[in-house]
Amino acid sequence: MIDHVSIAVADLDSAYAFYDAVLPTLGYGRVRTRPDHAGYGPPEQPVFWINRAEPAEGAASGHLAFMAPNRAAVDAFHRAALAAGAADNGAPGLRAYHADYYAAFVIDPDGNRIEAVCHRPA
Repeated sequence: MIDHVSIAVADLDSAYAFYDAVLPTLGYGRVRTRPDHAGYGPPEQPVFWINRAEPAEGAASGHLAFMAPNRAAVDAFHRAALAAGAADNGAPGLRAYHADYYAAFVIDPDGNRIEAVCHRPA
């Protein structure tokens, strides 16, 4: 089980604009903001953190899968992500991982591979 995840980004303002537009489709919001990072999730415990990358480090390229409450939320996530500047990395649909694995994949403005997934039947 994961407690929290963080990614490094080159431009906090750009990352905030992207994730502020995309994560509400899955029921998440920005709940803490500090000068060099922000946390998203429920107010009592942010679970996804965005940190300013150190100049020598650059932005990391990672993979993060957000749990979606239903397939419509996966679809909304994908639309919002593309509208907010993400690159498509896999349109919403069923995947071969198991019978009800419904996911969409994008690449955020910093090159991180972001997924929204629902494990429930339609």
